[in-house]
Amino acid sequence: MDKQTDPHFANLASVASLLVAAGRDRRPGSPLNRPPMPASNFVLGTERAYARDDGTPTWEALEEIVGVLDGGHSVAFASGMAGIAAVFDQLSAGSRIVLPDDCYQGVAGLAEFGAQKGRWSIHRLAVDDTDGWIQATADADLIWLESPSNPLLVVADLRSICAAPRKASAILAVDNTFATSLNQRPLELGADVSFQSATKFIGGHSDLLAGMVSVRRHDLLVALRKSRELHGATPGALEAFLAVRGARTMALRLERAEANAMILAERLSSHAGVACTRFPGLRTHPTHSIARAQLKGYGTIISFDIHGGAVAADAVCSRVRLIQHATSLGAVESTIERRASIPGQQHLPPSLLRLSVGIENIEDLWNDLDAAMTNRG
Repeated sequence: MDKQTDPHFANLASVASLLVAAGRDRRPGSPLNRPPMPASNFVLGTERAYARDDGTPTWEALEEIVGVLDGGHSVAFASGMAGIAAVFDQLSAGSRIVLPDDCYQGVAGLAEFGAQKGRWSIHRLAVDDTDGWIQATADADLIWLESPSNPLLVVADLRSICAAPRKASAILAVDNTFATSLNQRPLELGADVSFQSATKFIGGHSDLLAGMVSVRRHDLLVALRKSRELHGATPGALEAFLAVRGARTMALRLERAEANAMILAERLSSHAGVACTRFPGLRTHPTHSIARAQLKGYGTIISFDIHGGAVAADAVCSRVRLIQHATSLGAVESTIERRASIPGQQHLPPSLLRLSVGIENIEDLWNDLDAAMTNRG
């Protein structure tokens, strides 16, 4: 669904309004908010018979919201990895996959698992190697981009890469989790697939697992729904309901968290205890010019290296009080973790900390972080 073709959204000027307006049942007497529908089957006689095959109104509300935001049609999955696996499921035996060198470890693990079984071959490229990506699109079957990347926050030149010629059967997919649909719309840039982990910013409260895959191509939409059905990767009723509820305030949360992140990134970049700060909004960031031209906002994720190596970084994680020592990102609370301590991430700098900035008061956040880095408090 596209706001340009839906009369309910045609005159809305802001995605913040879309988030509130989409996914409603507008029939007189209907609940204002679609309730969770914990149903596996339905009375026969209509097009809806079994939830795994035909969906539920709760899923469809979430799919409408994200589809409108992305400018296409969205398919909801039980987790982010379930959605990613459904995209990989479209590949034929012997396919060629191109992945970024800085990539979510779950995606890298899925790709390696398939390669070990002879399903496909993998080629890795630096996120900012635009010429390499353009060249690779000529014969790749799946071009999987992640921008900004996780956790080095490199921004890919999506406009140039998506515009490059590729095989008619190829799929160019963008993991848009860090940017979100509010800051970047890959389908409008020419991508075939826009993916987001709804566990993160869409849900926004660290209480659900879900994944969203958006497309414009009808053949891909049908194929993704079939993969979900056959593999049983359907979202739960409560999870879909919570994701819809979280999406309503996504614009407000992102605005506050992005403002916090910009301030923290600037302060971290001049802190004596920090060796390196990575944030696309900083002028010193290697891909800042692309980020400025391509993104509406710079996101809420900062990665930075602490002087003193892994021991010092672990100490910061143990000392924070307001900021939570936890994995994942995109929620109302700020979280921090040392990424190299996670299996599959050992190639990262040992002292790299990934900070997901939440909506707390900025001075409280900074005081907590500064005290943890300087061993105060």
